[in-house]
Amino acid sequence: MARRGLLFLLILFGSFTLWAQNESTTSNSPSKSVDLSTPYRAVFNHLENQQPDNNHPEIAALSLESDGYDDKQLKRLAIKLYQVLNGKGIFVIEDDVPKKPNYFDSSKNEARYYLSPLKAPTLYVEKKDGRWVYPTSSIVTFNELHKEVYPLGADKIVNLIPASWHFRFLGLEAWQYMGILFFVIFALLLHRIFTFIINNLLVRILNRLQKDGHFTINRIIRKSARPLSWAIISIILIRYVPSILLPASVNMYVIGLLGLLTPLLVTIAFYNIVDLIQLFFQRLASKTDTTLDDQLVPLVTRVLKLVVVLIGVVYMLMSLEIDVRPYLLGISFGGIAVALAAQDTIKNIFGSFVIFVDRPFQIGDWINYDGVDGMVEEVGFRSTRLRTFHNSVVSIPNGKLADSKVDNYGMRIYRRYTTKIALTYDTPPELIELFVQGLREMVKSHPLTRKDYIEIHLNDMGIHSLDVLFYIFFDVKTWTEELKGKHEMIKGILELAKELNVRFAFPTQTLHIEEIPGKDSLTPLYNLQSDEYKQAMTRYVEAFKSKYNG
Repeated sequence: MARRGLLFLLILFGSFTLWAQNESTTSNSPSKSVDLSTPYRAVFNHLENQQPDNNHPEIAALSLESDGYDDKQLKRLAIKLYQVLNGKGIFVIEDDVPKKPNYFDSSKNEARYYLSPLKAPTLYVEKKDGRWVYPTSSIVTFNELHKEVYPLGADKIVNLIPASWHFRFLGLEAWQYMGILFFVIFALLLHRIFTFIINNLLVRILNRLQKDGHFTINRIIRKSARPLSWAIISIILIRYVPSILLPASVNMYVIGLLGLLTPLLVTIAFYNIVDLIQLFFQRLASKTDTTLDDQLVPLVTRVLKLVVVLIGVVYMLMSLEIDVRPYLLGISFGGIAVALAAQDTIKNIFGSFVIFVDRPFQIGDWINYDGVDGMVEEVGFRSTRLRTFHNSVVSIPNGKLADSKVDNYGMRIYRRYTTKIALTYDTPPELIELFVQGLREMVKSHPLTRKDYIEIHLNDMGIHSLDVLFYIFFDVKTWTEELKGKHEMIKGILELAKELNVRFAFPTQTLHIEEIPGKDSLTPLYNLQSDEYKQAMTRYVEAFKSKYNG
């Protein structure tokens, strides 16, 4: 069944070849007349006189400038030029060749006609003494081009073919069919070999990429190895397929298809390889303390994939003989216009790079920007998203974040807590001193406080109170731990005040009558001795220490 299918493909390919050859010859009837008055006459005099049914290379050689060459050399060069055109798949379309004697290429400001400016920029005809010919400046490149197209040598290959294999069938000789079959089998075999090598090479390089996720790595490698293998084979085929001397009408499609497949397959392969690069950077990012680079990895991956696709598209257009330079120039001018119209967007993109490089905050940090408090949830190319404490999401343009002051609470080593404890004016100084001393001991013994920077002092004599400055730091990582520490310290202040009978002042104005005849005095009685108050303070502090330190 497979043999029948292969035979059918060969017959179909031969039919296509015969059709292509007929298309190329029916419109151009053989002519031995030498009329070189136009670019059209010069080009087709060379082509028409080297067809299988009209092979007159000595007449074809008349399209070449004869200065410095004898007839034998010109004939040989004419054959090489014809083989180069066939090997490169340069099929000259009749209607595209100028038919004016005084043709002038205004785009290049010269009287020359190029057969294929992209595939063969050195092959052209120009007017010499009233005749259009291939000039010496073009002829000197024929030998070099021939070696490039036929690295094995076209004549050597033909001479190695037995005479019995030169009979024609459906437009091709028998040995050419054998050559096609050989390249098909050769390509399939090379694909197996290259896929195996590339798979093992990439696995060996990436086997230490990460301890987990081997299934993901192997899947990506398989997706990359296959197109990369076919791309390498396409390059090899482009190099050696011309050796079977297919006509230009066939090579135009064969070489053109291979030339298009090569950048397409390379693009697919490298698009998948970017996923391997992402895994590598994710492993590096996991080893750092910051989480911002974890957010940077997918963004860099997207940019790399976009660059791979753009480069691939450019090369695919070039393989189709489309000159991309005018488009690139147009894009550059258009880019300037777009840049002027989208200054804010570009500013935000650059702001995102500044954030990734400078790292003013990372994912999960609590920051304050322009009065907005929230946790950093995502850093994108255009904006940064904050999850506020109302559970809403605020998007801030990166350009503004990069240029403005951002208060990052998440980078605090210690968390400050300061307050003012207002005592009534009737509190005895000795009691205030004991109260302050007790507060200091409480802070020193608490497990969540910083012990080397404590400021607790009687600090001010306010309008309605004696103010004690309570200035401490908590050595904690999270807001929850900070709130827990504040809760315990405030509760301790209240309990110590209650233990010492210390009263807190309120910001009110009252008319205070100390004594009214027949009623008890409002002035509190401090009837304990100093040592008794000290013992009371010591008892409470010891109880506080045992509570938090076991």
